[in-house]
Amino acid sequence: MDATDYAKQVGVEVQRPLVREAQTSLWEVLEEAKKRSLPATPTALNQLYLVKVPKLSQDGSCSLQGELDPTPYDLGAALGGRATRTSMCLLVLDELLEHVANRTGLEWVGVYQARVVGSGRALVKVGYSGKPSRAEFPLTEAFAKLSNNVAVALSGKARVIQDVKAQVGAGGAYYECDQDIQSEACLPLLDAKGAVVGILDAKSAQKNGFTGERLAMLVVLATEVASHLP
Repeated sequence: MDATDYAKQVGVEVQRPLVREAQTSLWEVLEEAKKRSLPATPTALNQLYLVKVPKLSQDGSCSLQGELDPTPYDLGAALGGRATRTSMCLLVLDELLEHVANRTGLEWVGVYQARVVGSGRALVKVGYSGKPSRAEFPLTEAFAKLSNNVAVALSGKARVIQDVKAQVGAGGAYYECDQDIQSEACLPLLDAKGAVVGILDAKSAQKNGFTGERLAMLVVLATEVASHLP
């Protein structure tokens, strides 16, 4: 899907010149990422699949600040095992997300894929750049009342929150995992038929952190990432 058409469909306003600039930057990284080789050792390969995550509160409604779970999240189990194609997808995603985080200066950028896991339908984190964060969100209407990510996945419409504290104060959906975050943008990932297959989430430590340049880069990233999911 064309990036500007995608932006209109999900409800994000972007300028064409900024989109073209973002595409040039991202496509160069994508081509290089596709040429990468798989990790040569089991230890290095494990880093793609064993994900550090924070501990959750007893009711699972929030992440505990600064407390990592001693047991990493097994992404391989959520993705139905480890395979060469899956590993390559994860490598490409990591390259793209790292590039976008560095280019935009955003504190956190991540991709969640909609999948069926043992507990039911969920958003599963398949790549990110930034601090460790929750790896799985229940994809339910009930959890959408707590989570911006889930609300976007269920609605297919983007949400840009330029002031997180104001959003929380007004009783809006927001899952807090880092008190330093002041603004957030969450965009749905769409397949060729327009169905939601996941979400792209980005966070800034500044209020009004999502400028035209940053949003254009995220729009382009969302259109590219959708075809590189495991």
